[in-house]
Amino acid sequence: MESPATRLMRNPVFSRIYQKAWRPIFTRGFSLGGHATADYDKALRAYLCRPGERMVLDIACGPGNYTRHIAVGLTGDGQVVGVDYSAPMLATAVATNSAGRASYLRVDAHAIPFSDNSFDEVICLAALYLIPDPLPVLDEMMRVALPGGLLVVFTSVAGPISTLPGVRTLAGIGGYRVFDRDEITGRLRDLGAEHIEQTLIDEGQYVLCRKPSGA
Repeated sequence: MESPATRLMRNPVFSRIYQKAWRPIFTRGFSLGGHATADYDKALRAYLCRPGERMVLDIACGPGNYTRHIAVGLTGDGQVVGVDYSAPMLATAVATNSAGRASYLRVDAHAIPFSDNSFDEVICLAALYLIPDPLPVLDEMMRVALPGGLLVVFTSVAGPISTLPGVRTLAGIGGYRVFDRDEITGRLRDLGAEHIEQTLIDEGQYVLCRKPSGA
């Protein structure tokens, strides 16, 4: 049975307003109205969009805002693939964020249709908390990353608001998952990830790590 959040992401009208209206407000909410999340996001975006010849996978890309910006910076044979399960989100991505080095595919993040060791960077930003059974998605991210490749996740974490009585229960009913502080990093550690870096900002967390170079 689909959660309310999943149904919302598959709504054609919501897919058109998500990036310009909903996403900025929601992102700011992670830092409880402050600018810390937006500031980190700006720095991360600059790094991900740096010039270079890389293969990048953007999981749950939504309307493709990150996907297009990454594509613009790529050189040589560099490519970025944005994948999402929502057909309306992908339609919006194609209509508004197409680029020469970007492509979009409808994919279940639990079964990514790419071979092992395919991508220099694999990202999943502001989406994992809405994906049913999300931890196996981290397994797939690790699988398709090249040895030494970068994995980047931005998702929820138990913080000042979500640890209040009843909040996580209500969030779960709506289809929003609040992760424990060591839930994401622990799964990545079990997968053999190296150089795990976790940045906590109130209700959100950024996690960066590397696939073992000898994997």
